[in-house]
Amino acid sequence: MRIATTLRRACVPVLLLVLWQVLASTDVIDERLYSSPERIADTFVELTRDGTLQDNVGVSLLRALAGLALGAGLGLLVGLAAGLWRLAEESVDLTIQIVRTVPVFALTGLFIVWFGIGETPRIVLIASACFFPMYLNVYSGVRGVDRKLLEMSDSMEVGSLTAMRHVLLPGALPSALVGLRFALAYSVLALVIAETINSRNGIGYLLSSAQQYLQTDIIFTCVLLYGVLGVVSDVIVRVLERVLLGWRSGVEAR
Repeated sequence: MRIATTLRRACVPVLLLVLWQVLASTDVIDERLYSSPERIADTFVELTRDGTLQDNVGVSLLRALAGLALGAGLGLLVGLAAGLWRLAEESVDLTIQIVRTVPVFALTGLFIVWFGIGETPRIVLIASACFFPMYLNVYSGVRGVDRKLLEMSDSMEVGSLTAMRHVLLPGALPSALVGLRFALAYSVLALVIAETINSRNGIGYLLSSAQQYLQTDIIFTCVLLYGVLGVVSDVIVRVLERVLLGWRSGVEAR
């Protein structure tokens, strides 16, 4: 069943790649501008053989993970605090709602002024992009827990910590995982911008260098790598959902 599902999911991307290759091979499209899948595969192999790809992908992964851990971790903590305690909500929620309307990428110049041109502004940029979706979903998840469950725990004279552990946190977990999914996606998007900040390594550096010399095969390779990172992040969250939310019953697509 899972194999059939995987094949159905892969059907459209494979057909698009085949069509792309046919159009490039028959000169319907200019391969200098729309480098063929075959050429992109050859470029991928070449960059892998000389170690360029591994080195730059490794740097990009570390940046994305560092920013994700900082931003999503802080968003989780602040979201829990604002959801659980009214004082925390009144203290931070309005400020967060105001700041989140400002495009994070518009702050790139300020981050460079504040933190220099090293790794710090890149990680802060990624963290800023990850913080808001995590905060909003965790806050919403905590506030969305069924009040009847809390009343039941009160009637059973369950302690606050026990109720938090067995009622509030499990109830907020589905929303928190949605926030993690968005945070992972935003970490990849922010990574693209972050690696344009005077970077000398990473996938974004390869992309910028290829643009200068019109190397479309390398450009497409980098774009596909970003896409792969997005798919992998989504798969990770799906696995977490199956492991952590096995108790949840819901409607499945037919």
